[in-house]
Amino acid sequence: MGRFWSLLFLSVPIIGVLTFVCAMGNIWPMSGGPFSFPADNWLPLNVSEDGPVIDRLFMFILGLTGVIFVGTSVALFLFLWKYDAEKNDEPVRFTHGSHALEIVWSILPAATLLFIAIYQMNAWADAKMRRPTESVGADGIEDTDDDIPKRPLVEVTGRQFEWRLRYAGKDGEIGTTDDLYSVNDLHIPVDEDVVIAIKSEDVLHSFFLPNLRIKQDIVPGMKQFVWFRANQTGIFDVVCAELCGWGHYKMRGRLTIESREKFDTWLEEQIEEQERSEFTPKAGDEDE
Repeated sequence: MGRFWSLLFLSVPIIGVLTFVCAMGNIWPMSGGPFSFPADNWLPLNVSEDGPVIDRLFMFILGLTGVIFVGTSVALFLFLWKYDAEKNDEPVRFTHGSHALEIVWSILPAATLLFIAIYQMNAWADAKMRRPTESVGADGIEDTDDDIPKRPLVEVTGRQFEWRLRYAGKDGEIGTTDDLYSVNDLHIPVDEDVVIAIKSEDVLHSFFLPNLRIKQDIVPGMKQFVWFRANQTGIFDVVCAELCGWGHYKMRGRLTIESREKFDTWLEEQIEEQERSEFTPKAGDEDE
């Protein structure tokens, strides 16, 4: 029976690796009939200029952890196979540990994590620290502390269970009385640096734009910013990647990436529509 369990444990890395290979290549040899699999199970289409950096970092960490996973699984199989109590006649031997071995398996994970931390520093800085600038500061030098950061194009508020959006109105400022409000319908221009202010109205949410490789947890009481430059037009998903309550599954919006001309036209039409609706009398409000 011990040999059976060793083979069962060995099947885990084999099936796991095959699953990843099939997903990456969109190859399902047993698909069809009861074994049908959805297509495109790997990374979604990248439409961000910084996306390749994130994808390479993801693949590097996946490969590193995959090698460790396969190695430990194979070691577990070998020990289960060799020391099966039903097949092994050798007497039991006890060991009290090895200080050298403990030092090695403490240093190796620490060194690996340190390497990953250094390897991803530029990607982290570009995604979380180097916010696009509106203009240089008083010193006239770019990339200095007095540079003026780019203003947010839109403010996104996570709320159980929807994304509430607020664009600047005709005055160009977010937070004034003429702001444009929308729900789950995010529009941005292509080939431009876009900054989005994000916040939560109630609980933890995670603002996730899969095709732009942007994901940021939203903490109640904190106003945060994300930025990117889209390089393709199209319609994509806006999802919440944090379990935020019973309706988390339906907290989904639509991202439309379009030309600056189409974006300006859409924004102007939405502002005019909002102004008309504000002056449209509601049922029961007419003079009697």
